[in-house]
Amino acid sequence: MVQPSDRIPVSIITGFLGAGKSTLLNRLLRDPDMKDAAVIINEFGEVGIDHLLVEASGDSMVELSNGCLCCTVRGELTDTLIYFREALADGRIKALKRVIIETTGLADPAPVIQSIIGATDISRDFSVDGVITLVDAVNGLSTLDNHEEARRQAAVADRLILTKQTLADAGAIAEVTTRLRKLNPGAPLIDGDAPEAAGYAVLSAGLYDPATKIADVSRWLHDEDHHDHHSHDGHDHHGHDHHHHHHDEAIQSFSIVHERPVDPAALGMFIDLLRSAHGEKLLRMKAVVQLSDDPDRPLVLHGVQSIFHQPERLPAWPDPSDRRTRMVLITKDLPAEFVQSLFDAFTGTPRIDQADRQALEENPLAIPGMRM
Repeated sequence: MVQPSDRIPVSIITGFLGAGKSTLLNRLLRDPDMKDAAVIINEFGEVGIDHLLVEASGDSMVELSNGCLCCTVRGELTDTLIYFREALADGRIKALKRVIIETTGLADPAPVIQSIIGATDISRDFSVDGVITLVDAVNGLSTLDNHEEARRQAAVADRLILTKQTLADAGAIAEVTTRLRKLNPGAPLIDGDAPEAAGYAVLSAGLYDPATKIADVSRWLHDEDHHDHHSHDGHDHHGHDHHHHHHDEAIQSFSIVHERPVDPAALGMFIDLLRSAHGEKLLRMKAVVQLSDDPDRPLVLHGVQSIFHQPERLPAWPDPSDRRTRMVLITKDLPAEFVQSLFDAFTGTPRIDQADRQALEENPLAIPGMRM
């Protein structure tokens, strides 16, 4: 089996119209580390890649002066990725270390992720490294209020870049920052004007460090940041909710943590039910699971709506002291409590209802047995 570290990482750059994707791409293309990368965009005219286009090599392929390739997508995205793979095999492309996909401003990133993880012939050679979403500090709040696509773009991001901060006042920046934290408490939030936003490293958000070929589960799941910003009862306790945003209540980001090894059959039934019955509500799921049949080799899961990547085993736990199952889910109109109860039902984990929880806190001896 091809290991994830051997696949070509794919970074997806998204953001609503005017968020600054063109500016980010232009800055990235000046980074020497972008050599041997490929950029997939929709229309050259929309992206406006400055003066870096130097030589056309076909109807849609362009060679950039820094050694990158750039192409427009007129057909299926998968056709372009297959072209890259075949060009590598026959020498038309000498090297390819990363693919960057820039979506249109109105795009939902989910179908892009699905096209990579859902096609066996694509996922064998390419892996989704991460979704980088740009949000405009000036118009971000109104965009999030008025456009479902913008909320989805922010919710599924692995990294959020807040652009045009020099054009916005401090109050607007604070408001849009709070809003993004509520939509996506786990993703790092980067200043679009900072040097780190324009460097190649901003693209590296995946499970594997391409330099060392080792897994970084915490970075991939963002579970440390996630727990800092989101409590298990689904409420924000930071006191920043000055404005009521009904739209945001439909989208939740939450985690499931399980201490004991999980039976493979139970996990399979949980995932199958979740994606078959509630797939349209599952915006994204990432998980590292300790299975009972081989607890020393964690299983990696990555899904978008009803499409899941083929599960894969890591050779070992990156941190032997932390072998917990950890799942990070982003859902729309699918409550965290329901998903947790579903997982507990399949794993045989007892549940305590709210009344029992209060009684147990007041008197630990009050409850003779916990109900499922």
